[in-house]
Amino acid sequence: MAENRFPCAPSGSTRETVCIDTNRILDSCRDRDCFENVRVYLSCYGNEILERTGAIRAKSAKIVWTFIGIDPIQFNRGFYAVTIRFYVKLVFEACIGGGRAQEVEGVAVLEKRVILFGGESNVSVFKSSGCDHDFCALPKPECGEHSDPTAIVEVVDPVILGSRIVEKISDCNCCCCCQENDLPESVMSSMESPLSFDDDGNGRRYLTVSLGIFSVVRIVRPTQILVQATEFCVPEKECCPVEEDDPCHVFRCMPFPTSEFCPSTLSSPIQQGNGDRSSRCGCGC
Repeated sequence: MAENRFPCAPSGSTRETVCIDTNRILDSCRDRDCFENVRVYLSCYGNEILERTGAIRAKSAKIVWTFIGIDPIQFNRGFYAVTIRFYVKLVFEACIGGGRAQEVEGVAVLEKRVILFGGESNVSVFKSSGCDHDFCALPKPECGEHSDPTAIVEVVDPVILGSRIVEKISDCNCCCCCQENDLPESVMSSMESPLSFDDDGNGRRYLTVSLGIFSVVRIVRPTQILVQATEFCVPEKECCPVEEDDPCHVFRCMPFPTSEFCPSTLSSPIQQGNGDRSSRCGCGC
């Protein structure tokens, strides 16, 4: 809509070259990962349900926390190994007899590792806190940012590919995180019941799940860039208050979401398949 756009610069103003401080993307990749038969940690109540059920299915999966570690690669200057660990909260529905269903929660831990170029820098960055106005106040220690780049991960909620019950723990793909102390506090607090990590005893059943994840990983560094800019102008459009006394009128004024009812025709499945094959290079090193 034209009224939403900012007007041009005022009369007499000219473009000028300004320097901005931003993050520059040095390297990035995209990937689709399939994690098969990953161990799911349930609560004590969930384990009891698992012992009595004959059928169980996963209803939803959501990433509740992510750890991102970045380490330089020896003898390969400028390249970094990015370790990503996803903590996925899952909700299952189990049949317990008599046509009844019971929901149980669990956590699965997924881990992947990629290698990307991050460049080199030998500087340390110190920033003012903005609160040191008193001349006689004691200075606060400032910790400079390390010269390592920053890794950023974009990911959508996992796609549930299947779940199954196994009888032995050796049959499941257990991640390195298998103890209660290894789970972040935010993950534990998101569960309604405490998780059980007791693996003692023989003949117990365990739940595994297969998940698919689409992700984009990139490495950035702070940089200064010269750009052409003009003076910022105040928008001409005025804010309109919502008429809360007539919600139907507000609804009728909303545009119809035509795009939600039309399938995408931007590219054919063959073209998408070729693009997926070419995108496999560089991400799963």
